[in-house]
Amino acid sequence: MTPHILTRSLDRAATAFVLLVAAVGVLIPLSNLLLPQGSMFQVPTYLVALWGKYVCYAILALSIDLIWGYCGILSLGHGAFFALGGYAMGMYLMRQIGSRGVYGNPILPDFMVFLNWDKLPWYWYGFDKFWFAALMVLLVPGLLAFCFGWLAFRSRVTGVYLSIITQAMTYALLLAFFRNDFGFGGNNGLTDFKDILGFNVQAEGTRAALFLLSCLALIIAFLICRAIVSSKLGKVLIAVRDAESRTRFLGYRVESYKLFVFTLSACMAGVAGALYVPQVGIINPSEFAPANSIEAVIWVAVGGRGTLIGAALGAVVVNYAKTFFTSGPLAPYWLFMLGALFILVTLLLPKGIVGTFNSWWEPRRSTGIAADEASAAREDGISAAKMAE
Repeated sequence: MTPHILTRSLDRAATAFVLLVAAVGVLIPLSNLLLPQGSMFQVPTYLVALWGKYVCYAILALSIDLIWGYCGILSLGHGAFFALGGYAMGMYLMRQIGSRGVYGNPILPDFMVFLNWDKLPWYWYGFDKFWFAALMVLLVPGLLAFCFGWLAFRSRVTGVYLSIITQAMTYALLLAFFRNDFGFGGNNGLTDFKDILGFNVQAEGTRAALFLLSCLALIIAFLICRAIVSSKLGKVLIAVRDAESRTRFLGYRVESYKLFVFTLSACMAGVAGALYVPQVGIINPSEFAPANSIEAVIWVAVGGRGTLIGAALGAVVVNYAKTFFTSGPLAPYWLFMLGALFILVTLLLPKGIVGTFNSWWEPRRSTGIAADEASAAREDGISAAKMAE
């Protein structure tokens, strides 16, 4: 059943996207590890980590496109789920430091020793085990999304009001995680990671493996999204997006559908955050900033809402542009450029890059197919039916 669903959901473009991500996920690490330094085709280690960050952002963009592009839920707080997944992985990485920290305490992280904590908080228990941290990466964002969605969707909060509430949620978490007595490092967050599963986080092999895992996670997330939007569930989600009241009058429990896809999307964002942290080397409360969530929405809008491939492409393109422009004299003007990009895309390319291309290509593709069918019919000696006189 599952292979049939995946096969049915993959068209030519989706298959090409999966193959491209798989090729990138294999070739970049191999280029980094096998080719000598100075070679024209050798990818430096810092670029492996940088592109790994882009891949994590692509997973986050997919999670937003799933709820916004196909269900009409515009979340301006998905950065919160991304950050919670990152903090769950960061807590595991901090527990792996042990006595190698600045203060040499085998149990307490350095920031707790500095703040004169005498024991480990209860919510840090279990994070010395990878399986527990991996479970929390899914459970914490998923549980928060489930509780938030259950309250919001049952109250039939929609549109701009829902967007404002999601923004308020991530801002509240931002203020909470900034507090030193909250137990998550305060303003400095969690950093100075040493090992992950016994491997040095800074080692070239570890960074290459993390990049490969990020690409694999992107493929899995994309396949899950494609399977959903290509199924009957996806048709119901589109109906909710286009006419929620009519869908409810037809007997569908709209709240249940929205709650399911919102929770799944939050879990995907949490996985993206968990893969992001060991590659970047830090997680702090700034990841909860509402501006980050808004920027992620811009990625999806630029790439093409409701296309999945466009969301991932938009995340990579915009963040590459951010890296390029913020490293030169245009750095102070990046936010203005990002805002201008969003306005131009909204006015000139309302369907995004991929959506606009699909609108241009599909009519020509259909015309080409019709012409091929007509040519084949003429070769077989079949002519169009004539009206009876």
